[in-house]
Amino acid sequence: MSEAVVSIKNANIYQGSNLILENVNFEVHKGEFVYLVGKTGTGKSSLLKTLYGELTLKEGIGNVVGFDLLDMDWKKVPFLRRNLGVIFQDFQLLTDRSVYENLKFVLKATGWTDERLIEGKINDVLDKVGLKSKGFKMPFEMSGGEQQRVDIARALLNSPKLILADEPTGNLDPETSDEIMQLLIQIAKDYGTTVIMATHDFIVINRYPSRMLKTEMGKLIDSAAS
Repeated sequence: MSEAVVSIKNANIYQGSNLILENVNFEVHKGEFVYLVGKTGTGKSSLLKTLYGELTLKEGIGNVVGFDLLDMDWKKVPFLRRNLGVIFQDFQLLTDRSVYENLKFVLKATGWTDERLIEGKINDVLDKVGLKSKGFKMPFEMSGGEQQRVDIARALLNSPKLILADEPTGNLDPETSDEIMQLLIQIAKDYGTTVIMATHDFIVINRYPSRMLKTEMGKLIDSAAS
């Protein structure tokens, strides 16, 4: 079996002092594509936020891309996130700057300084998501699907081992959702990037079946374990 990119054992997931998920156990390996499903309020978002360091893991064992979640504090979170790509439903692009400048902003914020390397990296990720000629565009000039591709390009900038995608097809029409799904599955396959995708969209799940982690009644159920 390839290396575990995410390993969670006997973990209790809290939101503040409320216990949201109890005794969570799962591993996700290099290049795996996994869905995270469950009704609103059952802990999907809390689990994702724990994986990218927004919520603290208080009990159990958690390791994400080589970082110990129990040992995570605000000083270490930026280093964890440099090894992750997070894709949001609402894109969260900076509306006052071009696609290129959006991506450059992230690279600068994560310590890149060499302009030539920055330019090369941006061209590389835009090429991967099929937007090679769109770097000059402003977000408002683009369709929802194109903006989501920019969001995926941004997630790829630091060559992450893990992408956490939170409802990435939530605001997209079916045809565009298909394109985004194919792109994410391709990234997992071609680059060995692990993808965990939270979704409510069972049309997408049925069309692209894969392993499923489900939050339900305070537990996490892993389809691979059944």
